[in-house]
Amino acid sequence: MPGVTKEQVVAARRMTAIEFLRRYRAGDLVKSSAHGEFELKSHDSFKINGESSLWHWKSRGIGGKSALDYLLHVEGCSFVEAVRLLCEEQPLFTPQNHLEVERQRPPFELPPESPTATRVEAYLRCRGISPQVIQKCIDDGILYESLPYHNCVFVGRDANGAPKYAALRGTYTYGKQFKAESTGSDKRFGFCIESAQESGTVAVFEAAIDAMAEMTLAGDAVDKYRLSLGGIYAPEEGCDIHPPASLEEFLRRHPQVDRIEFCLDNDPPGRAAAVTLARLYGKQYQVAVRLPPIEGFDYGDLAQAALEYRTKGKVKSCARKQSKYDAR
Repeated sequence: MPGVTKEQVVAARRMTAIEFLRRYRAGDLVKSSAHGEFELKSHDSFKINGESSLWHWKSRGIGGKSALDYLLHVEGCSFVEAVRLLCEEQPLFTPQNHLEVERQRPPFELPPESPTATRVEAYLRCRGISPQVIQKCIDDGILYESLPYHNCVFVGRDANGAPKYAALRGTYTYGKQFKAESTGSDKRFGFCIESAQESGTVAVFEAAIDAMAEMTLAGDAVDKYRLSLGGIYAPEEGCDIHPPASLEEFLRRHPQVDRIEFCLDNDPPGRAAAVTLARLYGKQYQVAVRLPPIEGFDYGDLAQAALEYRTKGKVKSCARKQSKYDAR
């Protein structure tokens, strides 16, 4: 294939990644749970800001801003071919097969485990999570404290009990909170609190803490499965519905489940996703939409509000103590 000129390269770099995706990959681009952020159906860990066009493919540790960067690093297009496609505005290049991308997924690694869970327990209790729920998750091997940063690690496992996914959350109670996923995480295997015995109901949440919070508010009941999706998306009107990978895998492994409770956040993305998913799964399952009763709240907010009500301000002193602990 002939080369390209410097002028063509300059012209190709003018198109942003978000412009390219909206124009030529609209069916693959969906809203993320974060405000102003989008993701791709074909790559769960790919995130792009709708205004700045900055994108980051977390599972591969790469990012960029231009459409050229996107074609090179995400769809596997050669440099010359990508430039020609963008200059001609005829993006007929066939993206790299997603199965091949999955085969190239970096090896999954869990962070080293701390010998104690002191920081994690203190943080989650300040968030309103009961000691009983915290201990159950630790005993079940789906929650621990990492080293050297002492993050909460929420683990998702496959049918054989092998860890395949991990969501990380910082234990600081002030400033911007750290959130990430472990390298190589497979979002098909979400954090899930098992029921005490086989249940026909699964409650679905956006985040692991929400699942723990709702269980706390239910009196530590272990009467159903509680599954985290690791985030949600609110589909654009007219776009295809993309079933969450973790829920699809869970239902495949639990054929006895006939009821799904969507306990998503009570914000615009959460409400839109709940309605969409209820419509999708209502064809085969009993469904219920159980959003928090307060607009703008998630179940973690409800649990913390309940704790603040019970302790009448002691939560703030708890947070101050944790902050001092973090500073040491």
